[in-house]
Amino acid sequence: MITASFRGPIGSFTLDAHFTAPAQGVTALFGRSGCGKTSILRCIAGLQRVAEGVCSIHDDIWQNATIFRPAHLRPIGMVFQEASLFAHLNVRRNLRYGAPKSTPAGGLGFDEIADLLSLRPLLNRNPHHLSGGERQRVAIGRALLSQPRLLLLDEPLTGLDQAAKDDVMRTLERLHAAISLPIILVSHDITEVERLADHLVLIENGRVRASGPLAELQRDPTLPLALSRNAAVSLNGEVAYHDTAYGLSHVDVPGARLLVPTAPIPSGTKLRLRIAARDVSLALPPAHASTISNVLPAILLQSHDAGLHERIVLLGLGEDGTGAQMLARVTQRSWDQLALAPGIAVLAQIKGVALLAGTAADRPSAEAAPPPGSPPHSRDNSE
Repeated sequence: MITASFRGPIGSFTLDAHFTAPAQGVTALFGRSGCGKTSILRCIAGLQRVAEGVCSIHDDIWQNATIFRPAHLRPIGMVFQEASLFAHLNVRRNLRYGAPKSTPAGGLGFDEIADLLSLRPLLNRNPHHLSGGERQRVAIGRALLSQPRLLLLDEPLTGLDQAAKDDVMRTLERLHAAISLPIILVSHDITEVERLADHLVLIENGRVRASGPLAELQRDPTLPLALSRNAAVSLNGEVAYHDTAYGLSHVDVPGARLLVPTAPIPSGTKLRLRIAARDVSLALPPAHASTISNVLPAILLQSHDAGLHERIVLLGLGEDGTGAQMLARVTQRSWDQLALAPGIAVLAQIKGVALLAGTAADRPSAEAAPPPGSPPHSRDNSE
């Protein structure tokens, strides 16, 4: 468990943030620019000190009322917005800078990092011959070779073009799958958070508004994520099988099986799916013939006013509503005409599902690559 609690002024800004997070996976500190995300990260790193601070990972206390371990004695790796590589050193020497002479038991060595981050073709290049995404991969590799217990990423995708962002996000996904090192990511871009994070800390004006598993905070109608125009939920699923005749992967999530247009994906592959609230419409049973592939039984659990004569609705998949939960955005007119209310059975009609897996499978092989700046792959699930 990671524990962080920081209170005190930083210039004209007052920080009063407290949260715990799992010591595994990716925890995202998310909020608008200037809300205090980077200040919290710098406090965790020991680069910033406030009047009252507590920071620990498991039973290793880095800071409390009587202890303050300086940054160079905290077992962290840190990657900033700018890779800050040494211009006079090639990639190999940049990676080795600051690394211990021998790899500790259980640690990742030079060769493993070079392979994991696809850095071997770059080892003899100088930084000015690297793309933005390549520089950030080298910076991540250098941080990992310092053998940290915690990796801190401060807006590592800011300023990169879409191709470079995808390059770095694929790298972070490989890290997530390959190693158990906990990562804390600072971001103001919800698409990055949806793709990479497991746990979310929502920051507002130097305070923690909410903290918990990503999917729980996404679907909480009392939080701004669920009420935004881009509201969505992230669901973890597993491929049951791929139907080559129709180019559809059958993906199991709790309480339902979704049909997702993809290139062939092996059975058992674990995927992350994104379903936007605006892509879910509601109908009353019984089911009628439809061109929408994913029409699933669900129970309407909650409803909240979303403004603009619309409602945000929380659904539980399955006949009893105990499966995965998702959001739908409906007009007040439709709500009234269908006499919708919490507790009734409905059909969730999912018009689009986006894959956030970051693999070649997230794009059908017959489809051209999307232009830079396009959203995650998503297609209308109609035949």
